[in-house]
Amino acid sequence: MEYRQHNQPGCGGCLLIIGMLLLVTGGAPALMNFLGFLFFAGLLGFFLLLAAFYGFSYYVQRRVSTYEASQTETHKRFVYLLVHILVKIAQSDGHFSKAELATMTNFFQYSLHYNQDQMYWVKQLIKDARDTEASMDELLEEFRSSFAYEPRLILLELIYQIIYTKQPVIQGEVDLARKVAAFLQISSYDLRTIEAKYMYRQQQATATAVQSGERFYAVLGLENGENFEAIKKAYRKLSMQYHPDKVAHLGEEFKGVAEEKMKDINAAYEYFKKKYNGK
Repeated sequence: MEYRQHNQPGCGGCLLIIGMLLLVTGGAPALMNFLGFLFFAGLLGFFLLLAAFYGFSYYVQRRVSTYEASQTETHKRFVYLLVHILVKIAQSDGHFSKAELATMTNFFQYSLHYNQDQMYWVKQLIKDARDTEASMDELLEEFRSSFAYEPRLILLELIYQIIYTKQPVIQGEVDLARKVAAFLQISSYDLRTIEAKYMYRQQQATATAVQSGERFYAVLGLENGENFEAIKKAYRKLSMQYHPDKVAHLGEEFKGVAEEKMKDINAAYEYFKKKYNGK
C-alpha cells in the first residue's frame, strides 16, 4: 500500500471555531463585526497586492525606458530584430512554450551576460514579439536592408547558438536557420563555418576526428585534405569578416560574439600551422 503524506490542516476550521465562539459570547453583532473585519482586511490585502503589482510594473518600465535611452539606435534595432526573429523561430511549430521562453532568457542572461536592466528590456521585447503580426520574411527583409554582411553573420551565429542549446536539437529549427541564411544572402561557405562550430560542439568530436583536423577544416569552411595555401586564404577571409571592430557598433555583447568566433578561427589556423610547419 502506498504511503500518503499527511498535510498540515488549513485555517478554515479555525475561523469557523472563532466565529462560533463569537456568536456564543457576543451574539450576532460580534459575529458580524468579525466578518466585516475579515472582509475589509481581505479587500485591503487585495488592493495592496494590486498596488504592489502596478508599482513593480512601473518600476520595470522606468528601468527599461532609462536603459533604452542610453543605447544607440543601431544597438536597439539589432536586439529588437534579433529577439523577434528568435521568437518567430521558436513559434515555427505553432506555439511558444515556457521551456522556449526559459531557453531564450537564459541565452541572453548567461551567453550574452545581460544585467538586470537589460533582462527587463529583453523580456519586454519577447512579450512584444509574441504579439506582433509581422512575418519572418518582413523581419528578415528589414534586417537585410538595415545591416551589412558582418552583422548578418553575427545574427546567424546567435541563431545557431540558441538552437544548439536545446537537447535534442530540433531539426526543423536548423532547417529554418538555413532558410534565414539564404534570405540574408549568407554564402554557403560562411554557413558551413557556422554550422561546423555547433555541430562538432554538440557531437563532442572524438579524439580521432580532432587529430585528423576534421573539426578545424570545418571551422575554416574547407573540405578535408585542403592544402595549406587554401587554409591561409580561408583564414584571412574569415579574420576580416569576424574582426570585432566590424561589429563594435552593435554593442559590446555582439563584439564579444565576434571575439569568440575569432578564437575558433585562430585555433584552427594554429593547428594547421603546426601540422604543416608553416609551409
